[in-house]
Amino acid sequence: MAGFRNGRGRDNRPPQQQPQQAPYGYNAAPPPYPQQQWQQPPQGRQQQPTYGEPEYFGEPYGGQQHAAANNPGHTQMFSVDDPYAQADGYQAPPVPTGPRLPWKQLLSGIVFRPADTFLQMRDHAVWGPALIVTFLYGLLAIFGFDQAREEALNATISTTIPYVLMTALGFVLGGLILGAVTHTLARQLGGDGAWQPTVGLSMLVMSITDAPRLVFALFLGGENGLVQILGWATWLAAGALLTVMVSRSHDLPWPKALGASAIQLVALLSLIKLGTL
Repeated sequence: MAGFRNGRGRDNRPPQQQPQQAPYGYNAAPPPYPQQQWQQPPQGRQQQPTYGEPEYFGEPYGGQQHAAANNPGHTQMFSVDDPYAQADGYQAPPVPTGPRLPWKQLLSGIVFRPADTFLQMRDHAVWGPALIVTFLYGLLAIFGFDQAREEALNATISTTIPYVLMTALGFVLGGLILGAVTHTLARQLGGDGAWQPTVGLSMLVMSITDAPRLVFALFLGGENGLVQILGWATWLAAGALLTVMVSRSHDLPWPKALGASAIQLVALLSLIKLGTL
């Protein structure tokens, strides 16, 4: 120590060799724990101290309910959106993934199991059966009206054939227009079906349901009482089948499906049924 200190007790060592004094006093030990970092809490809210943890370990929602929901014995509820859920509580049936029905099963299914048939064919176009059946129906429909049948039978063959063909094409065109109107109304009421199956199936319903009345009208005439009763009964059947078809094809409850079919039903009543009765 004599070589480093002079007689007055001063340290003659260079500054880089002199011992540094602790900030808390001479030879004082550093604090055992790091200082807590306090954040200024916002006004009106008590902020808990943080110790440098990541953000996801904090309480981003600042409530005990959020912390309690993550503790054992507590559960959180989650909601899953249902694309088929309607505001009025209607739950649409699941769409089957079955193949396209052949034309024989399609025609028989419309009569004997309409709900399943319409649901299975909601994504399949039926242009072939719809156009053929409607055209054949139109060829015979002219003979279901008394006055039109007398004019066709009294005319020459060269005149009758074009007249019958034009009538059949008119029924096909009318079926296409009425089916398109039904599809448009169904989409405006919240439906999600495709236009090709809707138009084709509506044409089949129109032709198939009026077939019993037309068969008796060919032999008994349109003014016969039995034909008139069959006309009203088949019109009601057409309304029921159209309602089921639109409901299955567009995922709509039956009141909306009936509303979408209303214009087509009124047109069938005025053009076919009332023209015969």
